[in-house]
Amino acid sequence: MNEGSFPILTALIATPLAGAVLVMLANARRPEIAKLVGLLTSVATAALSVWLLASFESGAESYQFVSKHPWIEQWGISWHLGVDGISLFLVVLTAVLFPLSLLGADPHHGHKQYLVWMLILEAGVMGSFLSLDLFVFFLFFEVVLVPMYFLIGGWGYEDRVHAALKFFLYTAGGSAFMFVGIIATVYLARDSVGEITFDLVRLSEDADFATSTGRWLFFAFAVAFAVKVPIFPLHTWLPDAHTQAPTAGSVVLAGVMLKLGTYGLLRFGLGLFPEAAYWARPLLLTLGVVGIIYGAMVATMQKDLKRLVAYSSIAHLGFIILGTFAFTSQSMSGSVLQMINHGVSTGALFLLVGWIYERRKTRLIAELRGIQQVAPIFAAGFMVVMLSSIGVPGLNGFVGEYLVLIGSFLTARWWTVVAAAGVILAAVYLLWAYQRVFHGEPDDANRTFKELTLREGMVLLPFIGLIVFCGVYPKPMLDRIEPSIAELIEHVEENTDFVSPEPARAGIDE
Repeated sequence: MNEGSFPILTALIATPLAGAVLVMLANARRPEIAKLVGLLTSVATAALSVWLLASFESGAESYQFVSKHPWIEQWGISWHLGVDGISLFLVVLTAVLFPLSLLGADPHHGHKQYLVWMLILEAGVMGSFLSLDLFVFFLFFEVVLVPMYFLIGGWGYEDRVHAALKFFLYTAGGSAFMFVGIIATVYLARDSVGEITFDLVRLSEDADFATSTGRWLFFAFAVAFAVKVPIFPLHTWLPDAHTQAPTAGSVVLAGVMLKLGTYGLLRFGLGLFPEAAYWARPLLLTLGVVGIIYGAMVATMQKDLKRLVAYSSIAHLGFIILGTFAFTSQSMSGSVLQMINHGVSTGALFLLVGWIYERRKTRLIAELRGIQQVAPIFAAGFMVVMLSSIGVPGLNGFVGEYLVLIGSFLTARWWTVVAAAGVILAAVYLLWAYQRVFHGEPDDANRTFKELTLREGMVLLPFIGLIVFCGVYPKPMLDRIEPSIAELIEHVEENTDFVSPEPARAGIDE
């Protein structure tokens, strides 16, 4: 399906960029105008994403709403955008998280510059999920580094400059590998493709690499995506970045920016280099499972509540890596679903932790206790989000983890057995943290803890709604995800000796 009369995918990128320009032009003495423009722009982007979701054809394998226009013809570069079941819900999640983040967290200073960077970041993330041209994808993939660097460094906490620099150096270093890989891929593929092109679809279908060449190229892409996920042992930038980032920055970082890595491995790793991905499968499965256990064990030991949530991200993202490289329809559909679920649950957790800090000016678990007595509604909201992150049946986290584990057991049995321990450890560190923070008798400092406000409740309500809806009725999402996953598995089977042990449907029916 092509874009039709209205280029909706281009609009999803252009709208936040236009909003950033309007915010820059707003009167610096009237921050309320900049706030209104920024919020309206992000809401408009969210409305476009809902329109995209409603118009998306369920059951279709190919890219929809495709927009393709020549850009630098002599280099084979084009403005090529498209969306399928793998990227659809990541686009919608991005569009929904940004207005909720802007509503739920106040930067306290420099509102105008803050909003500009947030809107540029939204455009960069959108472009990354929608790009079907390697050059355009790399541009957007790099664009997101700059606003996040300034958001952490300008609006973060006490050690923000160190965390921002560490984030930038790690991710930029990984991107250098990908840049070399992209250029090498394009030039080495020109004989088999017949021309110089950066078009992902053409390269996936027609490029033919020697075995060793494909594996080196896969390595170049995989390093960049592994840093972005981040996969153990390239994870050390993440806890610092999360802990020092402003609340909205943490929500966006956990919710969608980390998914650029998991999405990239699916879209580019498996799409361009299926043989190399199959060859590297044991290593990536091992690193994913190590990340699950390591992240959970380190999270259990944390004294800072925000740092605990940060390490929990490493564990949850390990499940996504496990499902991706198990190469079954169930596991890979579960991985895509878990990308969305993690963004919703962990994004909500970071918002709630941010609100706790606003009230108490501390995130140390030892200094927080008895909050449930003085703010029962706040505690109830935190509990629902925490249970979804644990993976309690009936909530969104359960569906994704269940599909990942049951699908991975077919092709990666012993990795799955070890990974299942991560589910238990998640219950340990999250329930123990909840008990220490919300149960017990509040001391004098915690007796004045404010209850959830109306505005905070309105921000939290969509998160809880998505947590419950996706946990009770995930079929509409799976109906859109599975056809694209089935096509990707078929692509892997055609280029390797891998044979999927199960049908091309995840098997969740009404």
